[in-house]
Amino acid sequence: MPSKRRIRWAVLPLGIAAAAVLAGCTPTELNGFLPGFTEDGQAATNRTDVVSGLWVNSWIVLLVVGVITWGLMGWAAIAYRRRKGQMGLPVQLRYNMPIEIFYTIVPLILVIGFFAFTARDQAILETQYGDDADVQITAIGKQWSWDFQYDGETEDDTVWTMGVQAQTDDRGNVVSELPTLVLPVDQKVQIKLQSRDVIHSFWIIDFLYKKDMYIGKDNYWSFEPTREGTYAGKCAELCGEYHSMMLFNVEVVSQAEYEDYLESLRDEGQTGDINDAYDRLQNLPGTGDDSIDENVEEVDH
Repeated sequence: MPSKRRIRWAVLPLGIAAAAVLAGCTPTELNGFLPGFTEDGQAATNRTDVVSGLWVNSWIVLLVVGVITWGLMGWAAIAYRRRKGQMGLPVQLRYNMPIEIFYTIVPLILVIGFFAFTARDQAILETQYGDDADVQITAIGKQWSWDFQYDGETEDDTVWTMGVQAQTDDRGNVVSELPTLVLPVDQKVQIKLQSRDVIHSFWIIDFLYKKDMYIGKDNYWSFEPTREGTYAGKCAELCGEYHSMMLFNVEVVSQAEYEDYLESLRDEGQTGDINDAYDRLQNLPGTGDDSIDENVEEVDH
């Protein structure tokens, strides 16, 4: 049996080699080739690193499991191969209780571990600010575009913009102006996600997170943009015929530019709550529309 000193000397070169390989990695490689990072490693939000870390560490664990599994498969194929002169089936083995316990418990531990870390990071992303947010925005998905409401303390302070579906040319290039969500850099942002009709999914690609939007249920996403620029967004849930046209842009700007943008919406008269005229379920019985309720009663009679 090899001594501890020999094992130590065998592991040391492997550790040095691994450190050298990692030191030579670019920020793109260290973040698993995910979008949202500049060449010098600056993230798009203060929570982009959280998602990147979950992604990269999960792949490292899975790669280790894969290497062990492939190694055992290769060893079994070689150790128990048919030798020259052997005939018929090899000796059949079964009921190895320690091995059966091992390959039952280890996958269970991995699944529980992945779930625990995912749930932890999801809670951070969705509940970290709440009422302490500097900016509160309501994003509303609809077939097949987006409405954005910038919530203020009063109706006069609340402004909004309504988007229309993207239009393309014969080659599929977008030729119409996309809805734009404007965010202030280095400010705590909380986005409330709603749907006007079917299930949508709000996805800002470089922010490395997406969240489903349901009618009648509000979801939330909190983050702090850390880098000015333009980012692409889209619906990530198949929502009908023109799902692929449900696009939007995100502009991360300075605080002064953000205030100027809100003032421009205010000057256009786009204040107060967004009109809910497009909500498909607003006229269901019992929602307060007396004329609809009366019509329903007449039909019942």
